[in-house]
Amino acid sequence: MFNTAVLVCLTLAAAALGQQIGNYTAENHPSLTVQQCSAGGSCTSQSRSVVLDANWRWLHVTNNYTNCYTGNTWNSTTCPNNTACAANCALDGADYSGTYGITTSGNALTLKFVTTSQQKNIGSRLYLMQDQDNYQMFSLKNQEFTFDVDVSQLPCGLNGAVYFVSMDKDGGKAKYSTNKAGARYGTGYCDSQCPHDIKFINGQANVEGWTASPNDTNAGTGQYGSCCDEMDIWEANSISSAYTPHVCTSTGQTRCTGNDCGDGDNRYGGICDKDGCDFNSFRQGVKNFYGPGMTVNTNSKFTLVTQFITADGTANGALSEIRRFYVQNGQVIPNSFSTFTGLTSYNSVSDNYCNAQKTLFGDTNSFEQRGGLNKMGQALQTGMALVLSLWDDHAVNMLWLDSNYPTDGDASKPGIARGTCSTSSGKPTDVESQNANAQVTYSNIKFGPLNSTFGH
Repeated sequence: MFNTAVLVCLTLAAAALGQQIGNYTAENHPSLTVQQCSAGGSCTSQSRSVVLDANWRWLHVTNNYTNCYTGNTWNSTTCPNNTACAANCALDGADYSGTYGITTSGNALTLKFVTTSQQKNIGSRLYLMQDQDNYQMFSLKNQEFTFDVDVSQLPCGLNGAVYFVSMDKDGGKAKYSTNKAGARYGTGYCDSQCPHDIKFINGQANVEGWTASPNDTNAGTGQYGSCCDEMDIWEANSISSAYTPHVCTSTGQTRCTGNDCGDGDNRYGGICDKDGCDFNSFRQGVKNFYGPGMTVNTNSKFTLVTQFITADGTANGALSEIRRFYVQNGQVIPNSFSTFTGLTSYNSVSDNYCNAQKTLFGDTNSFEQRGGLNKMGQALQTGMALVLSLWDDHAVNMLWLDSNYPTDGDASKPGIARGTCSTSSGKPTDVESQNANAQVTYSNIKFGPLNSTFGH
């Protein structure tokens, strides 16, 4: 994802990520049905489940109720350093619907933005499980991934995101002996932003060098980040959308420190491509394609198809193109073509598109510098975990997705305008109070050979 923000943590005083296992709340993964399709369009249902990311969970002293983390501050007694904290603190189960506003019904997953019970929760991040202890890993070269989405209740400043990351299948449990919780409790997250808000990385706490966020009372950043390749299938609200591959020079989940993290002014010096190569129809000059009442009408549910095309038409070939289709009211809608000179032949992501876009927009081409689509294809062939989330942005208010960004840029210049939202929109304090009832529903997840998951 483009943003450099930490994901919003819930306003539960003890929300944090831990590696030991608590026993005060049973961990019961909500069930979710998905379908695997074969050539010709025959699909078989699979009974799966989802798990809440560990960063949202209650972290407490092993065998008692004392918090290891409160607000945006670690308990200095139980967490004097990274190693001691991992030994002293336990990660507990989740009340998915009551605390986090997460519900499933058949093949549908609904994520509520703000849920108030005994505590107040903001957003969520979940992973699809293969079984109780492993994430489902997707190898999608020469395949397609399809799902239905309802973004009608997502206003400016929110992001309902569906994406793949190169997490370890078991959440890092086998690699790191101090990680007792593993995928069952949602551990091991990484992405191309090398996030520093992850409270445990590689089986150790991230407490050393921890700095509380100046504008988020529930978040902070530690010394380490957690990096990996990321394929953003869908980052969207009802106003704007984008799909974006990001790649890293590293392979799999990697803990970073210092320059490798690409922080601040060193954004383009790290191991990961933080900008990615995005396709946002509005940013490509097509201002009537996606939105309320437009060609893809966000007032109602639609189907999203993403195809991963290889050069030789096999699962072992080099990734050459990422295509997008929509289906709504029985109509297949190809992705829009760019309107800008030098880009008018493109309505999908390819290395040629990425190079032309970066040149026209004047952006640093960190995507190609770190391997481009070939590197993305390597990650997809190895297998990536599916992430489903809803969040707001404490860094730049989601303006990179749905407004003019940078905000002081000339909106008539190609690449600056990304949506119709005001540059004053998206502030978390505003959206959390004014749009507390926002939600997104993802449903009817299918995957299989090209042209097997939708009518065409």
